[in-house]
Amino acid sequence: MKRRFSDEQIIGMIKEYEAGVKAQELCRRYGISDATFYKYKAKFGGMNVSDAKKLRALEDENNKLKRMLADAMLDNAALKDLATKNY
Repeated sequence: MKRRFSDEQIIGMIKEYEAGVKAQELCRRYGISDATFYKYKAKFGGMNVSDAKKLRALEDENNKLKRMLADAMLDNAALKDLATKNY
């Protein structure tokens, strides 16, 4: 069963690790692999909950802007295609 942890829960895991709990114990307790834990640690290490929320908001905005750019590029390509056709 695949679990999805919130940013707050992941930061809590990392804080426990920094407090001295072994990584294997945390992985067993939360049901995740070592690789997943270290991936979380690389992404969220040294962050507070507010920092993680800001990161999530920036990632969401970035994805929205990428979708808008892709739509604009498709519209542009369609207009160029129409302009080059001879009717």
